[in-house]
Amino acid sequence: MAKVLLKGNEALAEAALAAGCRFYSGYPITPQTEILEYLSWRMEEVGGEFIQAESELAGINMVLGAAAAGARALTTSSGPGFSLKQEGISYLVAADLPAVIVDVMRIGTGLGDIAQGQGDYWQLTRGGGHGDYHTLVLAPASVQENADMMAEAFDLAEKYRHPVLIASDAAIGQMIEAVEIPEFKEHDINKFDWTIKGCKKGTEQRKIQNVYYTHPDYEGYLSEKYRQMEQEQRYETVQVEDAELVLVAYGISSRVCRETVEIARAEGLKLGLIRPITLWPFPVKAFKEAKAAKAFLTVEMNILGQMVDDVKLAIESKYPVDHYGSIFEIPESDGIIAKAKEMLKKEGK
Repeated sequence: MAKVLLKGNEALAEAALAAGCRFYSGYPITPQTEILEYLSWRMEEVGGEFIQAESELAGINMVLGAAAAGARALTTSSGPGFSLKQEGISYLVAADLPAVIVDVMRIGTGLGDIAQGQGDYWQLTRGGGHGDYHTLVLAPASVQENADMMAEAFDLAEKYRHPVLIASDAAIGQMIEAVEIPEFKEHDINKFDWTIKGCKKGTEQRKIQNVYYTHPDYEGYLSEKYRQMEQEQRYETVQVEDAELVLVAYGISSRVCRETVEIARAEGLKLGLIRPITLWPFPVKAFKEAKAAKAFLTVEMNILGQMVDDVKLAIESKYPVDHYGSIFEIPESDGIIAKAKEMLKKEGK
């Protein structure tokens, strides 16, 4: 297909339809509202169902019902709206149901603000609701990846019968870039034998139930499921083989870091970049490529450095790990390089 200019949120919505999504329920909240607006008219054109729910809670629970029937179901939100979906996500996990949930991240606690941010990392990667679970988390870094990851997210959700999260952010959702939408495909709602369907009198009813109560070996079943999911590590590296300091960034921050590596290398500073594409499972494998690294620096749009702990675990705390970021502004190369030089000087390099 030819490339077209689309806003990130619109590309994500169109790609969801291309992946066979025919059910969407959600509630407007900036900066993801364009997804809802786009699907409000486009979903009808492809013969699907669009519902503007009365709340985020209603939206996620409608997704649960659609997923139980075998549909490729989607909901999206931002910030506090994503927080309100956590119980529903937990129920999807307990019921072994596939669905895709998009969080177009914004900044701040409470209501926060509508500006771009990356403050939801812990909620995305630590099982945001109650219970003992993980969800696969994909982190796009471009409008094209916003589109490409939709089909992958639905495929992974059905592979594991498990919800999959997409960690977009306001910058990627609002920017306009050339994008190629994948080829359209239809999803067979009757594809799986576990889905709920109408039944004739005298036939056994199908039920969606909590796997903890119904599976004969739920501990073994869940342990094996998560063991397999942990193999789904995805990442990208940029000049890490000889890097003395390695930047670790995802989403919009990784785009700045890619430029930062180029600028630093031109100055003779050996920087590299690890970009996690899966935030969970965290791409531990990537860090084995950083054989010359003496320190690591996460670059995130938050003030606490939420990814620092995962980097420390990945390198077994053998080297210093620090954080560079802000809450309102996308980090800039000059500041990142200054911080890198400070860390290397401290390490005697």
